[in-house]
Amino acid sequence: MLDFPAPKTMAKALRSALAERDIALSHAQCLDVVARQLGFADWNVLAPRLDDAKPLVMPEGWFPAGHSSPEHFRMGIAPDMPGVALVETVSGTRIPDGATGVLMQAISAAAFAGKRLRLTAELKTRMAGSGTIWMRVDPKGGGGRFLAFDNTMGRRENGPLTGDTDWSERAIVLDVPEDAESVHFGFLLKAPGSLWGRAVRLEAVGQDVPVTGGRNFPPEPTNLGFE
Repeated sequence: MLDFPAPKTMAKALRSALAERDIALSHAQCLDVVARQLGFADWNVLAPRLDDAKPLVMPEGWFPAGHSSPEHFRMGIAPDMPGVALVETVSGTRIPDGATGVLMQAISAAAFAGKRLRLTAELKTRMAGSGTIWMRVDPKGGGGRFLAFDNTMGRRENGPLTGDTDWSERAIVLDVPEDAESVHFGFLLKAPGSLWGRAVRLEAVGQDVPVTGGRNFPPEPTNLGFE
C-alpha cells in the first residue's frame, strides 16, 4: 500500500519551499520530484497508483515481517477473494534486488513440544520472482538462533513457485524439540510479482512423515570415497 501524505500536497509544499530560496519549479516538475522521492519513476507512474492504493485488510493474527517494506510490498486479504491472503509488490516502484515480502504468524511452541509439525497451504503466483511458505522453530531466548527451518527454496521438487502458476499445494514438516519456545510461519514472496495463499493448515503428524528441513540429517555417512 502507499502510506504517505498526499503527493499533490507534498508537491505544493516543495514548490513553496523552493520559491523561498529563489528556485523556480513548476507544479508538474515538483510532482515528478515527489514521485521520485517516493520510489516511482515519475508522476505519470505514481498517479494511477493513487486510485488503486487502498490498503488491504490485514487478517487477524497475521502481520508483515519487519523487513517487509510497505513502500515495496502490500499484503493482507485479497480483494474480492474471501479466505485468500495476498502478498504483492507495488507496481511502479523501484524494488531493491533481493527484496522480500513476508506475511506471518508467531505462536507458542508449547502445544507442539516434542512433536512433528506440518504446515501446508495452497499457493498461486503471477509474474513472481519466487513465492512459497516457510516455517521456523525457535529456542527459548531466541538470540537469532533457530532449532529448525525450511522455506522450500533448496528443493528440486515441490519448491517455490515462479512466474505464473495455478493453485499448488506446498508442505513443510519440522520437529519441535521439547526446549522450543515459539513457532513462526507464513508466506514469502521474493520480488517481483504477486503471491496468493489459502487453505493453511498447521498440525501435528506422526514420526512416519519425514521432516523437510531443520534437523533432517541422514542416519549415517555416505560416499566417503567420493565415488
